[in-house]
Amino acid sequence: MDWKKALKAHVAGKPTRSEEEKRAEETQLFTELYCQWKGVQPNRQVGANSSQQHESFKSIPKFYFKLPAEDEVLQQKLREESRAVFLQRRSRQLLDNDELQSLWFLLDKHHTPPLMGDEKMINYEDFLKVSQEAGPKCKTYFTATVFAKLLQKDPYGRISIMQFFNYVMRKVWLHQTRIGLSLYDVAGQGYLKEADLENYILELIPTLPQLDGLEKSFYSFYVCTAVRKFFFFLDPLRTGRIKIQDILACSFLDDLLELRDEDLSKEMQESNWFSAPSALRVYGQYLNLDKDHNGMLSKEELSRYGTGTLTPVFLNRVFQECLTYDGEMDYKTYLDFVLAMENRKEPQALQYIFRLLDIQNRNYLNIFALNTFFRAIQEQMKIHGQEPVSFEDVKDEIFDMVKPADPLKITLQDLINSSQGETVTNILIDLNGFWTYENREVLVQENPADDLENFGEGEEV
Repeated sequence: MDWKKALKAHVAGKPTRSEEEKRAEETQLFTELYCQWKGVQPNRQVGANSSQQHESFKSIPKFYFKLPAEDEVLQQKLREESRAVFLQRRSRQLLDNDELQSLWFLLDKHHTPPLMGDEKMINYEDFLKVSQEAGPKCKTYFTATVFAKLLQKDPYGRISIMQFFNYVMRKVWLHQTRIGLSLYDVAGQGYLKEADLENYILELIPTLPQLDGLEKSFYSFYVCTAVRKFFFFLDPLRTGRIKIQDILACSFLDDLLELRDEDLSKEMQESNWFSAPSALRVYGQYLNLDKDHNGMLSKEELSRYGTGTLTPVFLNRVFQECLTYDGEMDYKTYLDFVLAMENRKEPQALQYIFRLLDIQNRNYLNIFALNTFFRAIQEQMKIHGQEPVSFEDVKDEIFDMVKPADPLKITLQDLINSSQGETVTNILIDLNGFWTYENREVLVQENPADDLENFGEGEEV
């Protein structure tokens, strides 16, 4: 028997199905297999009796979709593929370099005279003309709301074409960055976990010319240093995740991407936490403190941080409240400590220090807490041969500076609202900080010539 001919005859005898019928059959087969695997019946909600469902189920669409569990491999793959397709579609909707260049030519072509110095302007009528010629991708930028936001004090009711073009480029950059960050959002919930952000920064390093000099062996320490700043300031409650929206809204990503500039000045690099010199400085300080070279810092080793004048009481609280391993601090915990010490004016740093000062865990500082920390300052003054300052005087000065809502308690919010948080914490935890505060008038009087010189230079500028 000729099986080839028999098979062809069998296939030819079957009715030809359309593509829609084939897809419908494929969907039906997939649904049956999936429901069989999940142990439910097709076209029936789990745990619900279709005969008892309310009429509203027919008109109200489903709005809650539970995330797939770890063992639901098929659902996870489907979710990942759907997100990838969605992000690709959104990426194609953005303006590319050629389209941005065409937009600039159109704005320049339709600018509205007269010129404002060297700056070209455009009125709303010409603004709409550009909108019609620019194409559908640009429609979202050519709205009355955008025009009104950029409108300033031009007597002819025009806006600067340069300001508008910068606005468009900024929006495009934000969308591109949002899509780029979303690729690392494993859960697809608009958050990045620590590991997600670490992967993003690690893959970003080769694109930043200012980091070309970093050795690959240092990459893991650099990534840790960079990620800690994001989480210290954007996740003060230590939830372990950061909103992508918050990352875009803060200036940290701008500082990081500033390292693309090959001509970045030395001063700019030193003031940028994400630069190679800054990361090497912080890591170098950590290594210098680690006298026994075990990769961890003990309380005694940390006591030499900065000017070496942090009080023992404060250091004890650091090791009581912060994550340690057998009583020693790792690099990640050290980074949080450094960020708090170097940014004491910021609310997140004050929150970190306030938690250490709140020895009774009452969410406020009372006279007992202030006295506990200042007593250590008094003891340090005796060791250095100085006459201790009365606690009563210092306590009154602190309450006068902070002006708390409750005259006997200082809350974190009181400290932030007073704008004196840095001064108060310096007085309580650092002998050098207290000495600077106590002698502030003397220090000013000792350098009057410098002050006048600086003042004169400021006036001249």
